[in-house]
Amino acid sequence: MLRIALLYPELLGTYGDGGNALVLAERARRRGIDVRSITVSMADPLVAADIYLLGGGEDGPQRQACDLLAAGSLASRVADGAAVLAVCAGLQILGVRFAVAGDDAYDGLGLVEATTVRGSRRSVGDIAVDVSGRTMVGFENHGGRTKLARGVAPLGAVQRGQGNDGVNDGFRAPRLWATYAHGPVLALNPWLADEILSEAVGEELEPLASVADVLYEERLGSVMARRVG
Repeated sequence: MLRIALLYPELLGTYGDGGNALVLAERARRRGIDVRSITVSMADPLVAADIYLLGGGEDGPQRQACDLLAAGSLASRVADGAAVLAVCAGLQILGVRFAVAGDDAYDGLGLVEATTVRGSRRSVGDIAVDVSGRTMVGFENHGGRTKLARGVAPLGAVQRGQGNDGVNDGFRAPRLWATYAHGPVLALNPWLADEILSEAVGEELEPLASVADVLYEERLGSVMARRVG
C-alpha cells in the first residue's frame, strides 16, 4: 500500500497545496495502486508514510510546523526511505535556516544545506522552471531568497519568475523535491506527480493520459506567451 501524508494543513495550507495529495492519490489509484491518504494535524503523531507533503504558510505557522516536524523526526522518516514534496514555507523548513518577520533566523530541519533570508521585495506571479528538460509551471508568492550550498542541486532553472534567487528554483535531492511553485503544483504539472510516484513505488509508471495533460499544455502556453510579451 502506498501511504501519502499531508502534513499540518491547518498550518501549511494557505495556498491550496493540499491539492497535491489529492493528485498523487488519484493518479496512483488510476494505475491500480492501493493508496491510503492520511491527513496529519497538529495534535497527531507523525505517522509512517511513503510520501510526505508540505505546503506554504505564514511565518508563525511555519515555525510551529518546523517544531512539530523536528519533534516527530521527519528527518528519520526520510533517512528510512520516505519521499517529500515541499512547497514554499515547506521548502524553507527542510533547509538549515530560514528568516521570519523582523529578519529573525530560525533553525530548519537541516535535511538540505539551504539557507533562506528575507528579500527586499516579495515575489508574486507566474513561475516557470526548466526541470530536466520539462517546464514546470505554477504561481509564487513569497518574500524569501534561498541560497543552496555547493553541491546541492536546484530543482531547475527559472524561465519566468523568481524562485530561489531569479536563477534557480527549489532543490532536488534523493527522494526530496522542493519548489516555490504553488498551484497546487502537481495539479498543474501531472508529469511531475508521476515522477514522484515512480520514485516512491520504485518503478516506472505507465503513461496516464487525462484532461490534466491538456490543461498543462494550455497553462504552459499562456505562461510562456506572457514571458515573451
